[in-house]
Amino acid sequence: MSDSQMIDLVVVGGGINGAGIARDAAGRGLSVVLCEKDDLAQGTSSRSGKLVHGGLRYLEYYEFRLVREALIEREVLLNAAPHIIWPMRFVLPHSPDDRPAWLVRLGLFLYDHLGGRKKLPATRTLDLRRSPEGAPIKDQFRRGFEYSDCWVDDARLVVLNVVDAAQRGAQILTRTAFVSAQRENGAWRVELRDTRNGKSRIVMARGLVNAAGPWVADIIGRVTGGQSTRKVRLVKGSHIVTPKFWDGPHSYLVQNHDKRVIFVNPYEGDKALIGTTDVPWDGAPESVSIDDAEVDYLLAAVNRYFKQPLRRLDVVQSFSGVRPLYDDGNGNPSAVTRDYVFDLDANGGAPLLNVFGGKITTFRKLSEAAMQHLRPTFPAMGPDWTATATLPGGEIEDGDVPRFIARLQREYPWLPRELTGYYARTYGARTAQVIDSAQSLADLGRQFGPNFYEAEVRYLVEQEWAETTQDILTRRTKHGLHMNAEQTAAFGAWFEGLDRKSA
Repeated sequence: MSDSQMIDLVVVGGGINGAGIARDAAGRGLSVVLCEKDDLAQGTSSRSGKLVHGGLRYLEYYEFRLVREALIEREVLLNAAPHIIWPMRFVLPHSPDDRPAWLVRLGLFLYDHLGGRKKLPATRTLDLRRSPEGAPIKDQFRRGFEYSDCWVDDARLVVLNVVDAAQRGAQILTRTAFVSAQRENGAWRVELRDTRNGKSRIVMARGLVNAAGPWVADIIGRVTGGQSTRKVRLVKGSHIVTPKFWDGPHSYLVQNHDKRVIFVNPYEGDKALIGTTDVPWDGAPESVSIDDAEVDYLLAAVNRYFKQPLRRLDVVQSFSGVRPLYDDGNGNPSAVTRDYVFDLDANGGAPLLNVFGGKITTFRKLSEAAMQHLRPTFPAMGPDWTATATLPGGEIEDGDVPRFIARLQREYPWLPRELTGYYARTYGARTAQVIDSAQSLADLGRQFGPNFYEAEVRYLVEQEWAETTQDILTRRTKHGLHMNAEQTAAFGAWFEGLDRKSA
């Protein structure tokens, strides 16, 4: 693309909202450039609780429309990407010291019926003294409830949206910072800078979307004449990872004394993901990290309910993200709306659409709504289309992943069963592209860790914009959690010498 060529849309931000908007726009026939100053999903979108859920606790704040929309989207996304999104059952031990049982039952009844649930099983009541789900729970908690939501690999969800956008013609510019923009003859003159070499380029565009998440206000400040009455409120959410301390594939949702809820989810097979906190954040989004008080808070919430106590030394990893919530003026960070809000500045012809708030679960609906705001500028663009479209790798018959895994085992009998399952759950119908022409395990190349072979690295570099070890070990995959320091160092040394062009 030459600097003088006019395109339809520049989307700023390679998180879930920017990725979703770029995909939706490209699928409507618009020419799109997506720019991201770091790696895809490097900020908030790889540091979530990794759930596609309606937001059970939002019912307490009367966010019925948001919960209904999220519950509907839960099944839309489950159909779109069954390889990286799957149903999960959540066990909620009831504590009479917190919310009364009738209120919890009412909330779960609404949760079951607000969103037209089809695939997911309904809520049931548990006797924790007799049910296996109650085995790890302290004896004083006798009653519980079990309900459905979905798990998601958040960073891969972002990447798959970008892969789809690129397949539909979008140009993806990672490690490319938005420098400034100004209106010129009814269009945007956008300056971008490659953060690897410092080189700048100019892109002319008919429209500009600011989906920069925690950096949305910074981007507004870089647009000549850009202003907005909307504000973003930054809230830090931190998670800890520990060894898994219960049997079974289910998760737990525990209530804390401050009325917040903490998720305790199975993670990467043998680990548990525990979170999240809600702490106001005033610093730079990129410098966020967990503090000791948050670790203690999460451990205390878990230890209140579970027989096996967790200690600080059980924490094998932690991560923090900054949620860019729309500032609705609520003083309590947990009560701040998770809804999304748009701010459209169309003065001077070329529109600037600023995106505030949102959550992983509603990104597709947000993207669709964003395009409706831009329809006056692009009246010839195509209709809504993403509600029934699969994401790359999600083209699995009936969304039946176990049957798909069985088919892969027949097609690649030399693949170890565990590796077959890993590829299916990570790449879905694109597994054949990862394996490529390999006819044996040795053909996959060097092994760096459990289920981690050279062929996968080359695929990620060629097809998914992976450029660093962290892109691969913590975002495109979670291999880093399963490798020791020696293995990680060996992979880093090998990757440093990899010829990216021939990869």
